[in-house]
Amino acid sequence: MVNRPTLINFLLFQLGWFVCVLGGAWQYPWAGVVYVALATAWHLTQIPNPRGEAVLLACGAAVGLGLDSILPAAGWVTYPSGQFHPSLVPVWLIALWVLFTGTLNMSMRWLKHRYLLAAVFGAIGSPMSFYAGSRLGGVTLVDPVMALGAQAVLWAVVLPSLVWLAARCERLSFGRAEPALARVGE
Repeated sequence: MVNRPTLINFLLFQLGWFVCVLGGAWQYPWAGVVYVALATAWHLTQIPNPRGEAVLLACGAAVGLGLDSILPAAGWVTYPSGQFHPSLVPVWLIALWVLFTGTLNMSMRWLKHRYLLAAVFGAIGSPMSFYAGSRLGGVTLVDPVMALGAQAVLWAVVLPSLVWLAARCERLSFGRAEPALARVGE
């Protein structure tokens, strides 16, 4: 049985994917950013360790910026809006990375410790998502074979890595000493 926050997390991601992609396609790239900010604010209230989750989300944004900037820099894709530079990924796609990363400890928790499955899921799911985004006008595949092939290879490595990182961030401690331990040193 799926609990309510997990279901909401899944639905927020699905809706957010459309808001981000269509916002980019229709020249409203910041619509996705605003949506993701609101969804993330809710998400962080549902997670037992919001600080660790915030670290995970920031890492997801950084990975997305670096990884998905490979494609426009190589000339394999172009975006209709939201880029600060033609060789960088648009803001709405970085926001989508944050939204996706926020599923790893909730609605995609089933991937935890299943690294081979995560690799297969990433290698298939990411190119399918990218292709669907191109059909909606959020991205133009200048060289579809290279762009989708690169997505498959990169995500076969990145998704298991993010799954691993999600498990680590879930357990992050930020130096909160237990009261009894704090008194020992006095």
